[in-house]
Amino acid sequence: MSISISVLTGLLQVLPQLRPQLYFKASLTALSHAMEDQVLAATLEQPLIIANFQRERFYRQEAHRYQRLAQKSNQIYVLSAPETDFSHSSDFYEKVAFEPDDALAQEWHLVVIAQNYSTCLICRECLGSIVKNQQQKYFTPGMDTDTARRFEGIWTSERGVSLKAAELLLDRILLYRPELLEKIEKARQRFGIGRSASDISSQNRSEFAYDIDTDPFVQRLVTYLQASQYKLHKAYRSISAQARKERLVNSISSAIRRSLKPEEVVEIAAQELGQNLEACRCLIYRSQEHDTQAIVEQEFLMPGVLSLSGQPWQLAQNSLFEEIVNTGEGVCVADTFSDYRIKKSKALGYVIKKFGIRSWLMEPVLYQGRLLGVVELHYCGEKPHQWQTGELDLVKAIATSIGAALIQAEAYANLETLNQQLEALDRTRSNLIAITGHELRTPLSTIQVCLESLATEPDMPPELQQVMLSTALEDSERMRKLIQDFLTLSNLESGRVEWHPEPLNLQECIDLALSRVCTRAGNEKIPSIAIKISPKLPLVKADGDWLVEVLAKLVDNSCKFTPVTGEVNIHADENDSQMVQVTVSDTGRGIEPNRLEAVFELFYQEEGALRRTVGGTGLGLAICRQIVNNWGGNIWVESTGKNQGSRFYFTIPMVYG
Repeated sequence: MSISISVLTGLLQVLPQLRPQLYFKASLTALSHAMEDQVLAATLEQPLIIANFQRERFYRQEAHRYQRLAQKSNQIYVLSAPETDFSHSSDFYEKVAFEPDDALAQEWHLVVIAQNYSTCLICRECLGSIVKNQQQKYFTPGMDTDTARRFEGIWTSERGVSLKAAELLLDRILLYRPELLEKIEKARQRFGIGRSASDISSQNRSEFAYDIDTDPFVQRLVTYLQASQYKLHKAYRSISAQARKERLVNSISSAIRRSLKPEEVVEIAAQELGQNLEACRCLIYRSQEHDTQAIVEQEFLMPGVLSLSGQPWQLAQNSLFEEIVNTGEGVCVADTFSDYRIKKSKALGYVIKKFGIRSWLMEPVLYQGRLLGVVELHYCGEKPHQWQTGELDLVKAIATSIGAALIQAEAYANLETLNQQLEALDRTRSNLIAITGHELRTPLSTIQVCLESLATEPDMPPELQQVMLSTALEDSERMRKLIQDFLTLSNLESGRVEWHPEPLNLQECIDLALSRVCTRAGNEKIPSIAIKISPKLPLVKADGDWLVEVLAKLVDNSCKFTPVTGEVNIHADENDSQMVQVTVSDTGRGIEPNRLEAVFELFYQEEGALRRTVGGTGLGLAICRQIVNNWGGNIWVESTGKNQGSRFYFTIPMVYG
């Protein structure tokens, strides 16, 4: 059963002289509480109370008040549209659950009728307020928009209006709960509900002409007005603080846009922040996590406060600095005289006493988790400073802006260096193209000459034909190796290689590498190779294919530069850095001391003559360095000079446990 007729509409039809007014939800709450408090303050009254809460969720907020009111009267009726467990009942008072599409779902009513006073509040929520409230809850869920709801209606203490409002509401109650007829009739007879207007007027002049105690009602409204003024003042103060924060942040942002010099940005930040927060001293300095001291670059001072500008500021024994380094968050000390961190540190106690710091704030200047500096605020008065949340948020916002400014200035300062590096890279690229072209052109020319000779001289002796074919095949293989090594190095340098580290037995990897070296050598003789690996050597962690590639290239390199009568040794053992150190040594031609680093460069070969007597692409050691560096190891070479042999070292991480 649902009724589309509004109680407010019915009341205005019966009493057309009434003029509805607009109310906000907050005002209706205050009026309702005032009317209820007036009932609670009465002594022997047994009033009739009818309350309509629209929805169950609004009723639940006031249920405890109506349990108290139930102790004053047995004629209390509460109406609401059920949402969970609200239903017809008669526990403390009469509950009336109406249909959600009833007109009551859009109305707010409270009627109080006693022997010596009466008050009624009959209101209907404005249609625009309902739509707007639903939209705001849809687009901004969780946002409190309830207090902005608007209602139109009647609030009056005129008895005739209150009785008519009670009559309309009691009729509505009977439609939902007809079993309450006898109880409702008693209320009607007692308070004269349903009489004519003339009878009510006469009754007002005679029977009910008693003194009315309005103090509870008035006191409630005064309390509400005071609370509203406090909330308004608090809101204005919050808006003012927010505006101040925005002005300060904007001034810092403007300084960043105007200048790329960090000292100018930091100076403006120190002055603006110190003035806005009325600090006795504001310090801004650059520092990193492991710094033991910093130089105070910029400072704001109140008159009569000791300056720290340009002086070293000790950080080594500063537990507050250690805390912001460890947590990445600011540290706020309300009172240095009682703070436990200050009490247990003699160094901080000395600083407090010397510079008169009573309240202390340290906020880190961070950029992507990296500490760039610190902002400090000192209050040096006799009483500790009461830190506000808005102040802490403001300092954090300024520290963030300073961090961005320092990084921006640092990037600009490094721009020239970056340009120089780009120019060097461009030159390297040009040289690489030239060298690659030369390395490819030389064997290609040889192949072309051999093939042309075979094609144009059919009468060439078989022995010479075999020489031509062998030469062409050797140079084509050289070209293939060059292209393969170049592609491998390109993939390594560009990061396109997928690594698959796993625990490996080093002996097995060496065996695979030696098998690969022997296959490449074919029928050519190579020096003898000796292996010395401890059986207790732990497993290593690396990508197996690439580890075998490093071993094969180093052994192959030693074999090329060592006569067949010489020897190549492979040794592996643990070093002091908890890594496995592999050594590939030989008794070959050796390397000049001033060339030890150059051997790992692209296309390095010892000298032009060797290119004709020793094969190779000049990329093998560069590839080895890229691979070893990737798994976190090091690679280097030692040699005492020509014909003294060489020793190549590289390290591999061990597998623990």
